[in-house]
Amino acid sequence: MNKYELMYILDPSLEGDARKELIDRFTKLLTDNGAQVDKVDEWGKRRLAYPIDFKNEGYYVLINFRAESTVPREIERNLGISEMVIRSMIVKIEEKRSSVKPRPVQVRPPVISLIQPAPVEAPAAPPEPAVAAAVDAVPDNQAEKLEPIAEVVPTPASAEATESVQE
Repeated sequence: MNKYELMYILDPSLEGDARKELIDRFTKLLTDNGAQVDKVDEWGKRRLAYPIDFKNEGYYVLINFRAESTVPREIERNLGISEMVIRSMIVKIEEKRSSVKPRPVQVRPPVISLIQPAPVEAPAAPPEPAVAAAVDAVPDNQAEKLEPIAEVVPTPASAEATESVQE
C-alpha cells in the first residue's frame, strides 16, 4: 500500500451540513475502495491564491490515506464530477528508504600553498667596523662631492633612453 495526500477545495457558499456530508461522502468513497484513512484535516475557509470561477475564497480539506495504486484515479474521477469541488490534487508520499547507505565523507588533505611568503627584511645591522672607519676617514668636503656623482651615474636602461633622446 502506498501513502497519499488528497487536498481539495470546496465551494465556500456550502452550508455546514452540506459541506460535512460532502466530506463524509469522499471519505466513505476512499474506505469503500479499500483505502485506510489516517487523518481528515479541515483547514476551513481560506483565501485563494488567484480567483477560480470568480471566487476568491474556498474551503480546504486535507486527507491522508493509504491505498493501492488504482484508488487515486477513481477518487480523482469522482472529485472531477462533483460541481462543489473547485480544485483537487492527490500526491503520492515517498518514504525514506533505509537500505540506501550514506556516501563516505572524503577528507581533503590540507592545502599547501605554492606561493612562497615574502621574505621578512631584518632590521638594518650596524655597519661593520672597517666600513665605518673608512666612511669616517673621508673628509667632509669630499663626502658632499660623492653624493652627486652617485646620482649622475646612468643605469643601462637610462643610457638607452638618453641615446634615443639625443638622436
